[in-house]
Amino acid sequence: MNGKQIWKPGTMLNPVPVVMVSCGTFPDKMNIITVAWAGTICSDPAMLSISVRKERFSHSLIQDTGKFVVNLVTDRLVKVTDWCGVKSGRDVNKFAETGLTPQKANTSDCPIIAQSPVNIECTVTQVIELGSHDMFIAKIDTVDVDDSLIDPKTGALKLYKAGLAVYSHGFYYKTGEMIGRFGYSVKKQTKDNKK
Repeated sequence: MNGKQIWKPGTMLNPVPVVMVSCGTFPDKMNIITVAWAGTICSDPAMLSISVRKERFSHSLIQDTGKFVVNLVTDRLVKVTDWCGVKSGRDVNKFAETGLTPQKANTSDCPIIAQSPVNIECTVTQVIELGSHDMFIAKIDTVDVDDSLIDPKTGALKLYKAGLAVYSHGFYYKTGEMIGRFGYSVKKQTKDNKK
């Protein structure tokens, strides 16, 4: 067994989902911010959080409207996702510059990103000031899922088909191979699942 180095506290919980958060009001005052600090925080009611620096252009848009949309990122969207993370909405129209298509959300005046396979529409319930970032805690109002990810026979979500991307310490990766499923470690072994 190898030894371990002791490091100072840091953001080592990786990889994390990388998402594009769309905010503002459709169609006039819209923006996209790339966020790597997003996560599920409750299943009933369905809630998530995103953390955004106060100086970011999107921070005030989210604070003013109390709404945002988390748009999942695929391998095909990584380049525009990265671009949206290094450019400011104060200076450029990110929808126009990237060719991403804005559509009005179902539950608010926020835009969703049409090219994203899953759009999670949210309402802010609380803002917690943490230091470098403010955490926006939000209730999930509705989820828009691309038809191509739904099994036509069972109605089951096949999210693995999307080619979702994750972020780890400055690098993007595509998710891929399934290595297990919930509960497989205690499931009774049969001929079919002895893999």
